Amino acid sequence: MPANDMLRVALAALASRTIDGTQFHQTWFFAIFLFCGVVVLSNVVHYVVFRVLRRREKESKDSRWTYVQQYLSHPARAIFFITCLLIVLPAVPRLPGAVETLIRQGLVMALVAALGWFAVGFIYVFQAATLRRYDLGAENNVQARRVHTQFQLFRRMLISFVIIIDIGALLWTFNDPRIWHYGSGLLASAGVASIILATAAKSTVANFLAGLQIAITEPIRIDDVVVVQGEWGRVEEINSAYVVIKIWDLRRLIVPLSYFIENSFQNWTREAADIMGTAFLYVDYSIPVEDLRRQLDTIVHASKLWDQKVCGLQVTNLTEHAMEIRCLVSSRNASENFDLRCLVREQMTAWIQQHYPGAFPTARIAAVAGSIPNLQEQQQPGQVDHH
Repeated sequence: MPANDMLRVALAALASRTIDGTQFHQTWFFAIFLFCGVVVLSNVVHYVVFRVLRRREKESKDSRWTYVQQYLSHPARAIFFITCLLIVLPAVPRLPGAVETLIRQGLVMALVAALGWFAVGFIYVFQAATLRRYDLGAENNVQARRVHTQFQLFRRMLISFVIIIDIGALLWTFNDPRIWHYGSGLLASAGVASIILATAAKSTVANFLAGLQIAITEPIRIDDVVVVQGEWGRVEEINSAYVVIKIWDLRRLIVPLSYFIENSFQNWTREAADIMGTAFLYVDYSIPVEDLRRQLDTIVHASKLWDQKVCGLQVTNLTEHAMEIRCLVSSRNASENFDLRCLVREQMTAWIQQHYPGAFPTARIAAVAGSIPNLQEQQQPGQVDHH
């Protein structure tokens, strides 16, 4: 081959490679440009939507829109971004069919997961928007505690249901009929799975069923005052497996849900938060009971801890050394009643010390001159009889 022909062939091959390389770089540049456009577009859509929600919140002064932004902002951003990627994916040039199919499958699975995330966020929004009308800090909060307890338990059940549906939907995204069968079986075999779980994890299922029973029958509620295993505290949290009780000294008592179905316990706020309490005094027989009763009325009526319902003083027992005086008082809740009982003990004791210092329990002794000679002879000087 002549030298000129060989030179022309080499130049043609070099030009072809240059053109192919240029087209390759242009293809990837266009793909990167599309990706950046998707990022910008999804963020713009997200900004516009939630900007409108923020303006709606300012105009209506409704806190529900705050919950929407708090729980739905991130999953909505993910949904917008994945949706834009699915829209521009066919526009990417020179993308092999197998690679495009793989990318599309991954994006569809990510979209299904993001939709499940969004559904869980919506459950939280609904719970927060509903519970804001029920204040646990109110004086009469029985209805609020009932609603808070039921929503906590049902929220966990709904989230579990959403997760199962989402897993089944993820399996349905595959084009393999065998995997479709697994996805359908996941939802259709709930009864069989329940039997297996009941056998393999009896305690877990027992707690789950106990949670359902507690939500319906309401033996305990959030913020209830209970006495469990000798510990006084408030129900702080009810999970799907256990109950957290905040004890008065800030310790936490963790009790399985099944305990409240199978065992007895005290619930001081089952129907209402108001409660009565007692303070006992032990005094000598010489003190006037009516004076004690008037002083108790003075102390209790001057205290803000009293709910103006019950205030009484009675002699409940007599011993050989003292009288047992019971001071019965009522308050709006258990915490205030405890403080009021302490106040009654302190001020009643101080009043007795000031006005009747000799009325505290004492051992009475007296010399008895017996009329029986033998007994009088046996009794030594200074010997006393106890009464």
